[in-house]
Amino acid sequence: MTHLGMAASVKPLSGVRVVEFEGIGPGPLCGSMLAGLGAEITLVTRPRKGGLADTLGGGAPNPLRTGKREVPLDLKNPEHVRQALDLIAQADALIEGNRPGVMERLGLGPEQCAARNPRLVYGRMTGWGQDGPLAMAAGHDLNYMALSGMLSLGLREGQKPMAPPTVLGDAGGALGLAFGMVSAVLHARASGQGSVVDAAITDVVAMLGGIAQLIIRGGQLGGPAPSPFHDSPFYDSYRCADGGWITVGALEPQFYALLLHKLELHDVDPKRQYESAGWPALKQRFTALFLSQPRSHWCALLEGTDVCFAPVLTLDEARGHAHNVARGTFTAQGGAGAAPRVTALPGVPD
Repeated sequence: MTHLGMAASVKPLSGVRVVEFEGIGPGPLCGSMLAGLGAEITLVTRPRKGGLADTLGGGAPNPLRTGKREVPLDLKNPEHVRQALDLIAQADALIEGNRPGVMERLGLGPEQCAARNPRLVYGRMTGWGQDGPLAMAAGHDLNYMALSGMLSLGLREGQKPMAPPTVLGDAGGALGLAFGMVSAVLHARASGQGSVVDAAITDVVAMLGGIAQLIIRGGQLGGPAPSPFHDSPFYDSYRCADGGWITVGALEPQFYALLLHKLELHDVDPKRQYESAGWPALKQRFTALFLSQPRSHWCALLEGTDVCFAPVLTLDEARGHAHNVARGTFTAQGGAGAAPRVTALPGVPD
């Protein structure tokens, strides 16, 4: 019997063309997953380098760009926007991870793209969604987990919230299986060839760790140096006076500067954000400050702003939160609604 690992590899998305607009985190990881299954990814990059990805990656080669064809375009230039639309006209799908409204303002929103390619699958990656009270606020993984109620599942009495059970391993494995099966169905429709989808949770979680692997290569995680994700004052969970918890994830300089302003820490220089020698003392100040007021105080001050904030909600609290209610995140029966959400491309008749 031939071991499955020795069987011929099937690339079920071979021939599928995707235009990915440069971003950080989950958008590039999604493109990398699709590329791994054979899709042709054209990555539209910014002419200028820098930003959070380079900071956390330490300038090392980005593994999430492997296998992607890079096309540098300045999307503030109308001619370059036209070139982007030419790429989109020949694509099967698009990936973008900007805040709501950004692509529309660039002339690359769903309606503008539909005019060139009515069969396009327009993929939008955000933390809070395209609508809802928090849609325009900045945030990071820690905040999204907090508001969903999932982070609270790892909260033990008297301890800081940890990674919740079943969400990363079991649920990540289910996501990987679904992704592989849909890809294989597309392949079978196009080729008539069936295939085996081997979705080991360990493989899938390792793949989902692609962003972390980038950060590790940059020396910002998993090494001897202090990590922004484990040791910094600006990406952490904090206890409040009433026993509740909140999260901040101000990794970008502009978000960190706003956080310091909101907290009235005017003596702290925001330009020294990544000087880790000052982190322990500043984390103590943050800890004492957040502990001085109840969670509701910090929600009133920080929620919906660009400091990358969310309260750590229990599942019951998450079901009643205004943003989750506005988006219908949870069903009347108490479970979570279907995600991601799929709607018709604007301007295309049924």
